[in-house]
Amino acid sequence: MHDHDSPHAIPTPQASEQAIANLVDRFYDKVRADAELGPVFNGAISDWMEHKHTLCEFWSSMVLRSGRYQGNPMGTHRALPPFPKALFHRWLELWRDTAREVFEPPVAEVFIGAAARVAQGLSLGLHLGSLEAHTPDALRFTSTSGRSID
Repeated sequence: MHDHDSPHAIPTPQASEQAIANLVDRFYDKVRADAELGPVFNGAISDWMEHKHTLCEFWSSMVLRSGRYQGNPMGTHRALPPFPKALFHRWLELWRDTAREVFEPPVAEVFIGAAARVAQGLSLGLHLGSLEAHTPDALRFTSTSGRSID
């Protein structure tokens, strides 16, 4: 049984390798089942265990500064068939919901802010344009003091 199998799991107060694995596992289970994202991701990913492992390394490097991820996210996404920018918005929505399930608010907001910056960079790098003009709240997160941080 995975940690995420319990609908009443208690959010964790800090980021750790185990918590990141829980976040990634829960998130990609949602992505695979999602009506919008599922067909794109399921068509592009043949080995979900490997993909989740890679994404755990990515988020560990992003948030914990572990240096474990050695890949090229832009190159990976450029190799995919074209997809609409709107999928970034759905991806961010699911990520935001999942981060808030897994982590207490201050930590969840760190992951949400990092994901917004990643999505923005990928959208611009894929020549899909800025996400900020369409969903400013998706690209903004709030500090523990309640102050908006961009």
